[in-house]
Formats: sequence, structure tokens, C-alpha cells
Amino acid sequence: MSKIWFITGASSGFGKALAEAVLARGDSAVLTARRLAPLQALAAPHGERALALQLDVTDAASRAAALQAATDRFGRIDVLANIAGAGAYGALEAFSPAQIRANMELNFFAAAELSREVLPQMRARKAGHILNLTSIAGLVAFPGNGLYCASKFALEGFTEALHHEVKPFGVRVTLVEPGAFRTGFAGAAAMKAEGRIADYAPLDAGLDEYFTTQDGQQMGDAAKGMQVVIDMVDGDTAPVRLMLGEDAYQLWEGAVASRHRDLATWRARGEDTAIPGALKNTAQAL
Repeated sequence: MSKIWFITGASSGFGKALAEAVLARGDSAVLTARRLAPLQALAAPHGERALALQLDVTDAASRAAALQAATDRFGRIDVLANIAGAGAYGALEAFSPAQIRANMELNFFAAAELSREVLPQMRARKAGHILNLTSIAGLVAFPGNGLYCASKFALEGFTEALHHEVKPFGVRVTLVEPGAFRTGFAGAAAMKAEGRIADYAPLDAGLDEYFTTQDGQQMGDAAKGMQVVIDMVDGDTAPVRLMLGEDAYQLWEGAVASRHRDLATWRARGEDTAIPGALKNTAQAL
């Protein structure tokens, strides 16, 4: 049976690649983004199977209207793909309070809220799949990308817990964690810290060079990446995490090794902090 997809950030990058792929194979899709014109052009060849909606994912009324329009047209949402987001780069000290909150609203709160808002209908049907796009930067922190990493680390924790909470209801939840792909991420959409502090000049220079030279040169192919996502959604089981890109796997493996070294150094002292006779913590990681 064909699926009904609700895709945020569908006007460009991963969102557009996912929308093109699901529509090409005969599924239906609600295409959402702040810019309506690209969505209409994408939807036009597919008739009633594609619904283009202008959506500001950070606005509660806009989210509610889009979800209602999707339900009115298709009756249900089978797959919620939270793709919308934006990068942020610069020294953490140089971001304004407004920038910090804006990036968290877009990259974390919007996806968390949409996940929460679509769950009642999925629980009622005992079916559905939520995809939350993070990044290898949701697992590994990089100097100069701390704000972006913070937003994606937050979404990682939210999504992993949600996966286990709703699994008994037949609802699947998966994190999609790409490395560097040609999506426009390193282009104009990335937020740049408002301030410039002289002490961080070497960091800023390196960031400026990276974002200037890497835009459009990344090794990852968004269309191939989203096909892996579709194949995973079609599968009988769904992982908590789906990592995309050779670079992502290499960065993750390096980070794991580094963390093990850090933890091992102080493990004996860290473990020797118990109150004598106290019961052990019964919480278990799944």
C-alpha cells in the first residue's frame, strides 16, 4: 500500500530529494517549507498525490494548519519526516541570545513539537514512522559548530527516548544522521555568529574557508542517502539510528575511541563515589 509522507524542508536539500523519490515511486506527499513556489513546482506533475503547503515549523498555528490540511486531503500521515533545519557556525561566545534561541527553535523544538503533534493519530492506528534528521554533529561536537551541535544533540536524546516510548504502540521512530552531503547546508542558509571576537580570529578564518570551499563539494549524494532512508522505512524493522556517509562513520568511530580514553582515565575514581550500602541504580540503557 502506498504511503502518505509529511516532509518538512521539502524545497531544497534532503527534503527535496526525499520528496522527489517518494513521489516518483507512487506515494503521496505533503510538501512543506517556508518558500511555497519551489514546492508548487515540485508538486505540479503529481496531481492529487502531492500537496504543497507553506509552513513555518517554528510557529504553532502554522504547524496545526498544515497538519489539518494534510489530514483533510489524505486522511492520515504514515511517515513524518522532520527534515527542516539550518546550520550555525562561529564561536559560541559570539552568538547573540536571539540567534541561540532561533537555532534551537528550528533544529530542535520544531521537530519535537511536530513529533508530539502527529503521535495521537499514529498511536490510534498503531502504525506510523517518525524520521528526525540530525547529523553526525548530533553525536560528535566540532569547534565552531557548537550551537548547531547542541540543537542536534538535543534532538538525538529526545528521539532515542521517544523511539522506546512509542514502540509498544506500533509506532517507529528513527534518527537519520548524515555526514557531509551536497544539500546547501554549507551555503547561505547557515547562520553565522553575529559577533566577531579577536581571540577567535583563527577559528573564524578556518570556518570561513571551510564553508566557502566545501559548499557543493561534499562527497555525499542526497538522492542516494534518501533512497537508503526509504528502503529502511519499507523494511520490517526500523533502527533507532541510521547513519549516512563514510565520513560520518569514521568520525563516530574516532569519537567513541576518544570517549573511551577519557572515561577510562578517571573510571576508578568516578565509580568509587557510592554511599556504603546504597542500592544500585536499576535504570538500564536499551
